[in-house]
This record gives sequence, structure tokens and C-alpha cells, in this order.
Amino acid sequence: MTVRHKNKTLTTLLAAVAGSVGAHRFYLHGKTDKWAWLHLLSLPLSILLSSFYFGVPGLLSWSPLILSLLIALLETLVLGLIPDEKWDHTYNRDSGQQSDSSWPLALILVLAMACGATALIATIARAFDLLYTGGAYG
Repeated sequence: MTVRHKNKTLTTLLAAVAGSVGAHRFYLHGKTDKWAWLHLLSLPLSILLSSFYFGVPGLLSWSPLILSLLIALLETLVLGLIPDEKWDHTYNRDSGQQSDSSWPLALILVLAMACGATALIATIARAFDLLYTGGAYG
């Protein structure tokens, strides 16, 4: 039985682009990963909350998906910053190949950091707007 080699750059890209629905966790751990299913559950849960609670601000009704997105962006940084030797020891022990990350991984990490910081600041700003003004600014 051959073990499939897990690409660190692809995992990091999946976490950055589709991490809020657990794509990176399904890639790494398969269908048995409970955290991947929890990420995936955040989308229908947010859709249900937004369709049943009409007067609630979007930040509250979409909060499961927003939280999943913020966690996925943090996981992007954690996964991308693992040294290649440790990555191979953890995920590619029996694959027979070695990982060699290069500049695309660094670019993904920089963009994930920028998007994560922007999303976090926007979420905090909207939460303060809702808390202190009742949503008067949007």
C-alpha cells in the first residue's frame, strides 16, 4: 500500500482559500476528521441562522462562518510555517518523498496574513459598532 504524499503548499493554499469549509483538513486527514466536518457545518448553520432571524445583524447570523474563516486563516499560517522536515515527519512519514517549499508558499502566507488581519479588524470594528451604537454606522 502506497501512502500519498501531502503537499505543504497545496495544504496551505486550501486552508487560505477554502479553509472555512474544511478543505485543508479533509485533504490532510480524510473524511474521519471531526474538525473538518465542524468547519463544513459552519456554512449551512450560517445560512439557516440568516434565513430564520431576519432582524439580526449579519455579523451575528453569519458568525459561525466568520469564526471558521478566521480559524482557517490562522491554520494557514500555522501549517505554512511548519519546517519541511517536521512536515514530512508528521504527514509524509511513509510516502518516500521529501517536501521542498519555495516562494509560492511565502506568497500564500503573506496574503493570508493580510486577509486575516483585515478580516479580524473588520469584525472587531463591526462588533464595536453594534455594541456601542446599535449599528448606526451600517
